[in-house]
Amino acid sequence: MLPRLRRFAHGLSGNVADADDLTQMTVERALRARSQWRDDTRLDSWLYRIMRNIWIDTARARGRMAKVMLPEEAGVEVGQDPSPGIEARLELAQALRAMARLPEEQREAVALVLIEGVGYREAAEILDIPAGTLSSRLVRGRNGLLALIGGA
Repeated sequence: MLPRLRRFAHGLSGNVADADDLTQMTVERALRARSQWRDDTRLDSWLYRIMRNIWIDTARARGRMAKVMLPEEAGVEVGQDPSPGIEARLELAQALRAMARLPEEQREAVALVLIEGVGYREAAEILDIPAGTLSSRLVRGRNGLLALIGGA
């Protein structure tokens, strides 16, 4: 019966390791429940039924576990490399230091348009300057930041 049980187990599980485990669990359960087997029942049918029930229980347990637990591969991403975050903070600190070195009128233009995302027209109104003046301050501010950050 073992070769037949193993073939059936492989058909249910689709892989050799699970088929071996399923066959072993079936034999163990059949031996524990041997008093429940009746002489008028075919032994192979009884064993197949036991195996199928174990397989259904196993599939249900795996389904529940999949909802609760992540796959093993997901553990690789735990404790991710902090380098990108650290580098981003360092770059931000460098940009803030460079911005502090800009003249005030350029710093205001850069802060409103590039950092806060305010439109040119609205930024010009906030600063009470013509739009052309805002544009030139913004260009000089951008170039100044690039020079300060690039040279740092």
